[in-house]
Amino acid sequence: MKPVKVVVNDLMQQNYVYWRTEPPGRNFHPDFHPELTPPELLELGVFGGKYLTDCRGEFPEAWFARARLCHEFHDPELNCFGVNASQPLSVWRARGWIHPDDPRGWFQWYCRYFLGRRGPDDERQIRRHRGMIRHLAQLRRAAAVEGPFCRPVQRQALLHWAYDSRKI
Repeated sequence: MKPVKVVVNDLMQQNYVYWRTEPPGRNFHPDFHPELTPPELLELGVFGGKYLTDCRGEFPEAWFARARLCHEFHDPELNCFGVNASQPLSVWRARGWIHPDDPRGWFQWYCRYFLGRRGPDDERQIRRHRGMIRHLAQLRRAAAVEGPFCRPVQRQALLHWAYDSRKI
């Protein structure tokens, strides 16, 4: 694949340049197995519909055809489970979870990775994604006792990390 240069100019990044060196949705790290693609996540309803609303030009228009978005504010009712499962970006920054290449966080990293960017933060982000497995185990145990509709906040949080918690 011939590398594709991407120049980003949005509310959070100006003249940020990266290269897509892999085909979209292919050649992922062997330890990275997301269950949902970025367009599937946007269609299901993640991050209260506020995510990526000012930077659509960077991503394929098809991703937004069925996306549940709210340009004005974070609306938990747009989330798949109708609950707020997000922390403010200020919390993510304070905890050191934000890399300068992806100022919006993990999902921005995942969208860019999915489209073929590979970079210096990949290993850390993949470790963070894999760290959510403990929540899957907790949810499976709880669902066995509490029923299939238990813990909507935890289910929504897992969706944010591309784990399909609807299957549990």
